Amino acid sequence: MSRLARLAYRSRQFWLALTTRTGSVPTERLTPYLTPPQLTLFRRLQPSEQAHAYIVMERLKESVKATPDLLTAALLHDIGKIIVPLTIWDRMLIVLVGRFLPRLAERWGEGRPVGLRRAFVVAARHPDWGADLAAEAGASPCVQDLIRRHQTPASADDPLLIALQAVDN
Repeated sequence: MSRLARLAYRSRQFWLALTTRTGSVPTERLTPYLTPPQLTLFRRLQPSEQAHAYIVMERLKESVKATPDLLTAALLHDIGKIIVPLTIWDRMLIVLVGRFLPRLAERWGEGRPVGLRRAFVVAARHPDWGADLAAEAGASPCVQDLIRRHQTPASADDPLLIALQAVDN
């Protein structure tokens, strides 16, 4: 992704975080893909995260032959962030340190989510936390796997993960 495209993406994320209201994603658009326990989890995401997940799902429906598991994973891929919610300042810190000091961001992503490391641990560990939460909510093994790996490099023979990452990024 070019620097200009990355800047535009981050600007849209920031604007979404500032302007999205609770309940902006209509429940009737979610129920074909989420069971009641999964919907309860989804509604625990911050409003901007709900909007982001919904946009990812809608783009996947438009761009590929999406499976129900892929669309469920799209809606729940960041669900691990409900364990330790992030502020907009946390998100900015993750982006800036990740961009200019990536090794430090990686090192700070280890350990417990406390102090200055908090945001980096959430960024690093939310895929595993999310897969575990999705499992508890009855998600299929495929959905759990996509959530767990949504930030790891995909191989060419993994079209669902490639599709999810392409739209999420």
